Amino acid sequence: MLLPELKRRRDKIRSLMAQHHVDAALIACNTNLLYTCGQIINGYLYLPLASPACLFVKRPNMISGEQIYSIGKPEEITGILREQGLPIPGAIMLEGDELSFGEYNRLAALFPESEAINGTPLLRRARSIKTEMEMEMFRRAGIAHAKAYGKIPPVYREGMTDIEFSIEIERLMRLEGSLGLFRIFGRSMEIFMGSLLAGSNAAEPSPFDFALGGKGIDPSAPVGASGIVIRKGQSVMVDYVGNFNGYMCDMTRVFSVGQLPQEAYTAHQVCLDVQETVASLAKPGAVCEDLYNAAVDVAAKAGFADYFMGAGRKARFVGHGIGLEINESPVLAPRIKTELEAGMVFALEPKIVLPEVGAVGIENSWAVTTEGVEKITCCREEIIDLLG
Repeated sequence: MLLPELKRRRDKIRSLMAQHHVDAALIACNTNLLYTCGQIINGYLYLPLASPACLFVKRPNMISGEQIYSIGKPEEITGILREQGLPIPGAIMLEGDELSFGEYNRLAALFPESEAINGTPLLRRARSIKTEMEMEMFRRAGIAHAKAYGKIPPVYREGMTDIEFSIEIERLMRLEGSLGLFRIFGRSMEIFMGSLLAGSNAAEPSPFDFALGGKGIDPSAPVGASGIVIRKGQSVMVDYVGNFNGYMCDMTRVFSVGQLPQEAYTAHQVCLDVQETVASLAKPGAVCEDLYNAAVDVAAKAGFADYFMGAGRKARFVGHGIGLEINESPVLAPRIKTELEAGMVFALEPKIVLPEVGAVGIENSWAVTTEGVEKITCCREEIIDLLG
């Protein structure tokens, strides 16, 4: 990755560090290393407030260059800093919400005279405002994502199970360049590439905080397709992440096997209306809670309040930030007072679950511009009949 791009990213972090009186950051987690170094390593980036960054690498140990040091264990870091004449920080920022308890304490112990500060909120804040290069990565991902979705109908065969259909869709995604890796912040959610929800499985609750659940095929992975045969009169919701270059582009489209009840088409249009309403309001300064309330209001006035964002167990959001992880800031949800800023990217996913029929709705990825929003994932949005 170009050094000017990495400098822009690191300087965003430094700006936030200065505001919070932090002298240095020690970055160890994959997502933040990818953001600040342009690659995944087994090691640490030491980011002082006013000095060049130092990269301490355990693996791969063939990386070399100015300010790059090969180490065997983190305890070597402070000795190298002293050899280079760098001061020990008064306040050191660590990834408190991402490191294990043991690793956090081990890294904090490297700086016994320093105040250890949880830097995860600041790092996520810095990552929430994308650079122009990141925006371009999203646009490229959106094009590949839409291309893969456009090839879905021909791979369906009557009598397929939802698992069989999902395998074919995953193959299409990989052939278009998807890395297949689904990065999620936190340790409480796990999923593989995305989910396919057919018929009543869309109403099955999941322990994970995704918009919709699905039973899954095993208690060890309780989300998504459950092994049922896809039947006529059911909706099939395809919700896969488009990780084509490290950035989690998110998109949902709905298919049917034959005709659905008229209520399904009505509900789907309501979700499109929600999307149009929120997109028209989304611009720098718009408050996330207000956007969520606007979405709920459209669904309620159309008579779908009981089924909006789930049946029974409802998702308490209608959109979420995306980036190197699928669940970044901002979040369009109640009590979230965050204001949109140019450079933010979020997925908007109004969905309705109808008993017996399944889920309908839409999800697209949107970039916040100086004047409004730009849709990144562009392909057909109507319910598409897999039987032609």
